[in-house]
Amino acid sequence: MKVLAIGDPHGDLKKIKRIPIKNVDLILLTGDLGSADSMRKMAFKNIERKKKGLKKIEETSNRIRQMHMEIHNSTVNVLKYLSKYAPVYTIQGNVGLFTDSEAKEKIKKFGLKFPSTIKDIRKMGNVYLVKNRLKIINGLRIGFLEYFVDTNWVKDFKPSDYNKRMIKAKKQTEKAKKILNRFGKTDILVCHQPPYGFLDKVTFKQAPKHWRGKHAGSRTILNYIKKKQPKYVFCGHIHEGKGKKMIGKTEVYNLGVGGHKIVEF
Repeated sequence: MKVLAIGDPHGDLKKIKRIPIKNVDLILLTGDLGSADSMRKMAFKNIERKKKGLKKIEETSNRIRQMHMEIHNSTVNVLKYLSKYAPVYTIQGNVGLFTDSEAKEKIKKFGLKFPSTIKDIRKMGNVYLVKNRLKIINGLRIGFLEYFVDTNWVKDFKPSDYNKRMIKAKKQTEKAKKILNRFGKTDILVCHQPPYGFLDKVTFKQAPKHWRGKHAGSRTILNYIKKKQPKYVFCGHIHEGKGKKMIGKTEVYNLGVGGHKIVEF
């Protein structure tokens, strides 16, 4: 069985089309399917403004819709393309995809139409959006761990709303530990962020200055890898961390933006 793993597409269909996809049996994606360039630039800008004591820039309803449509359309285009070649299994990552209820909430709030990206994905044939589940596919045990904020990230990056974020991170981290424990031994772990200290250093020039040089990976994922030693781990999230590292017998690949790795079982 030939498995193709692809790093966070971020809606870059041109880059995805350069990947040799023929004759693969399964495609795995590490999340962040759509392009969120506009949303990311605004988020980073507001982080810097908040640090300087400046007021947050509020977007207009039309601009908010435009940013979400950028994510929606690019997500759908990437998945439609890949699903022509093999079954696609993906996690969501931290680039949000609108559910049906969220879309209705935005319509009510702004009076503008917002599509439900997740609803549209579920209508596609050959595409499976998986959240915190173990899937046995042609005999392979593949764990799909959704993005979560680990407590070590809050401790190291010290967001301005530290206490609020820590409370939320503790809940998410405990949940992630239970999910990974439920997975047990896996052949492949698909997760969004890398394990702490491996392929996870922030060097992105547009990231806030106080983030740079820090490790943004997850200690929870690292501990799971050390304990259970899956054969492969595929992740993304920290794009500049693209590469391969060994943790014991486990091959860890940060596939960056649209990077790929083919493995055979």
